[in-house]
Amino acid sequence: MAKKVRDPIPEFDTLEEIADFWDTHSTADYDDVTHEVEFEIQLPPHPKHKRTILLLPELSDKLEVSARKQGVSVETLVNAWLTEKVFEHA
Repeated sequence: MAKKVRDPIPEFDTLEEIADFWDTHSTADYDDVTHEVEFEIQLPPHPKHKRTILLLPELSDKLEVSARKQGVSVETLVNAWLTEKVFEHA
């Protein structure tokens, strides 16, 4: 069987050039020149759900101690407590 001739992967200057190339080529044809990688993606919180709340320094310190004792982040602790209060008063 004849070996399929493939285009070399060019150098790209823009994301559009990368997209155009891979829109017309298969990564399966290039598996001998690729390698597996691991990465994390952190999406920014949706602006509608992001709030900044300033705390008194002594309150912040006490929250950090409480969160550490419970093995959770301050954010998790505050969200849990606020959720309880909101549903109590709903």
